[in-house]
Amino acid sequence: MSKHTFDHQEELPFISHLIELRNRILKVVLCVLVVFLGLATYANQIYSYLAGPLLRHLPENSTMIAIDVASPFFTPFKLALVLSVFIAVPIILYQFWAFVAPGLYKNERKMILPLLVASTFLFYLGVAFAYFVVFPLIFGFLTAAAPEGVAVMTDISKYLDFVLTLFFAFGICFEVPIFTIVLVWTGLTSPADLAEKRPYVIVGAFIIGMLLTPPDAISQTLLAIPMWMLFEVGLLFSRLFVRKQDNGLQTTTGEDE
Repeated sequence: MSKHTFDHQEELPFISHLIELRNRILKVVLCVLVVFLGLATYANQIYSYLAGPLLRHLPENSTMIAIDVASPFFTPFKLALVLSVFIAVPIILYQFWAFVAPGLYKNERKMILPLLVASTFLFYLGVAFAYFVVFPLIFGFLTAAAPEGVAVMTDISKYLDFVLTLFFAFGICFEVPIFTIVLVWTGLTSPADLAEKRPYVIVGAFIIGMLLTPPDAISQTLLAIPMWMLFEVGLLFSRLFVRKQDNGLQTTTGEDE
């Protein structure tokens, strides 16, 4: 076989992978676009629902404001687009899974699929926790802390950026059990080592809470404590996983493709 023929055969699988990747990205974009078109009609109502936790704590006769001329139009649509991505996360993860699964061992496929499902659930759980638990407490504190004579009137675009930052912060931080299990599964650490580092994890959780939340002890604590608890959950499940390894089950290395 000539070198030219060999190089040509090497290029074909690479090109086919690129084509498959392009097709799956197009499917993701199409899915997000379809969801966005469905939500765009209700963009203003969705924004009003998102602003609910703040509006309920504003003083009487206070409202939100729009500083930029075009923000009353673009801000709700920006929210609808971000929400479309949130809703399409299961489809996005499925396309990712379908792309990488053929290259994984059988035991790896059994491990990664549940992790993808669990990570999606935990992300949504973090977003819901932020909206229903954290927002009322934060906005109640911030509006009550305003000096006398100062009218609290938040710009709608700045409010959206603020709540989206918190959504992503809580969504990502609620992935702590997944990170913990993956660290043990890949052999980078062990449950015993993680348990020994618990004091550092607690301190790190409060530091992350301080950096990602407004400068008040309430929101910092509301992020730090769930992170700590979720670390303990991940530590528990990683111990169960190690116990399966000790029983001789194949979980981290695949001998069968």
